Formats: sequence, structure tokens, C-alpha cells
Amino acid sequence: MRRPKSWEPSVQSKQVEAASDGEGRGDTEMMQQETAPVPALSKKTKQPKECFLIKPKETSEDATKTRKRRKKKITDVLAKSEPKPGTPEDLQKLMKDYFSSNRSVIELEELNLPDSCFLKANDLTHSLSSYLKEICPKWVKLRKNHSEKKSVLMLIICGSAVRALELIRSMTAFRGDSKVMKLFAKHIKVQEQVKLLEKRVVHLGVGTPGRIKELIKQGGLNLNPLKFLVFDWNWRDQKLRRMMDIPEIRKEVFELLEMGVFSLCKSESLKLGLF
Repeated sequence: MRRPKSWEPSVQSKQVEAASDGEGRGDTEMMQQETAPVPALSKKTKQPKECFLIKPKETSEDATKTRKRRKKKITDVLAKSEPKPGTPEDLQKLMKDYFSSNRSVIELEELNLPDSCFLKANDLTHSLSSYLKEICPKWVKLRKNHSEKKSVLMLIICGSAVRALELIRSMTAFRGDSKVMKLFAKHIKVQEQVKLLEKRVVHLGVGTPGRIKELIKQGGLNLNPLKFLVFDWNWRDQKLRRMMDIPEIRKEVFELLEMGVFSLCKSESLKLGLF
């Protein structure tokens, strides 16, 4: 038997049913996606937390300790007080401080120089020529009687070759016809200086303690005829340091004093001056 045409579902009804089935399945899938549990983050995937170091506040006590540790500079000292001229007591104190580490009490007492070996110190009002005229008024007569080679009558000790040249230029009024010799290491070999001292009579020597010490060691300079030893004591360099403020220079000066200067001072044949 044939079914009547009215019973068979139409094409449109089939499409509607298919569409409704599709929508149902889509809604079901969306519900499953919405209700699906979210996987928990594992411990390994946790982001590291930032750590900040907090600097402790500086207290007034810490600031005081910092100020105490700061070493005073020469410029700080001079800013608060005017420079004072050097005295024989200053030299005696420096000698005691330098030799105290390797000398006994008795040996330190032997190093004390008599007051009679010190000349009047510069009071910061003198030029070099005026100071030398004051401490050695009979210089002209003294230099005329000097005829011994490999020696000088007066030594002026300073901290550098540049300063030595300045001193030589500034003593023109005092030296007159005196023979002056540069006794420093810059551009001059020690052998050349030894030969010059052997050939000619020199009255004045201006130089650094290191080179003068070396000339004595090599037999080029004899200290016995020496009458005056003057230290360029009060002059200050660009850093406001005096000659004896520089450890290397101070060490060489005291080593030089041990090479016969102490004995000559005690015998009163040699006088010391602080310019």
C-alpha cells in the first residue's frame, strides 16, 4: 500500500529538525566547556616574588663615627689656622719619632742635638738671600778661604729638583761670585757630579737629600769642611706639603743626618738652619 503524501515529512520539516538538533548539541557542548574544571597551577609554575632590601636609616651615632674615621688633611688644618714657622724643636721631635722604632732610650738621648748647633730659624718674613745674610754675615771672607775640592761650605736641602732651581735663582744677591752646584738627580748623572766636584772648588750646593746621600756614599762629597746645613723647611708644594711632610723625603733626610752630620753638629763645627 502506498502511504498518502500527506503523511511523509516535508523537506522543510526535516531541515527544521536538523537545525534544532544542531542547536541542542551546540548548547550541550557550550555547557560542557563552561562547567569544565580549570586545571590548578602547579607549584613549579608559580611566579617568584620580588625581594626589596631596605637600607637602615643612619643614626646620629653612625654619622659621628664616620666623621671620626675621616683622616684630617693638611688643607683642612691650614684652613683653620695660619702656617707656623718651623723651629729646632720640630726637627728634634721628628727625629725622635723616626728613630724611636729601632733605637733604645739611651741611643735616642744620644741623638739629641745641642741648642748651640741651631741657627736662628726663618720667621716667614725673609727671602732666601736675606736669611742667608743673617745667619752667615761673614760669607765673603769664608768663601775666599775655601779651596778644598770635593766639598762645599753650605748645603741647602730641598724636596725636588724644580724647587732647587728656584732656590738657586733666588739667592743671587747672597752668593755673589760663589760657585754653586746643582745636587739633584734630574737630567744629571751621579758620575758627572762626582767628576765636577773633583775638578773644581764649589762653595754652595743645592739639592735633594737622596742625591747628596749618594754622592757621600761614592766618595764624591766630603762633609768635614761643611759649615752650614740649611733645610728648605717652610716652603709648601701644590698640595700644601712641606718637605718633611713627605715620608720618602723625611726618610732620606734622617739617613743623611746619620752619615756624619750628627757628629759634626755635636763638635759644633756645623750649624743647622731652618728656612
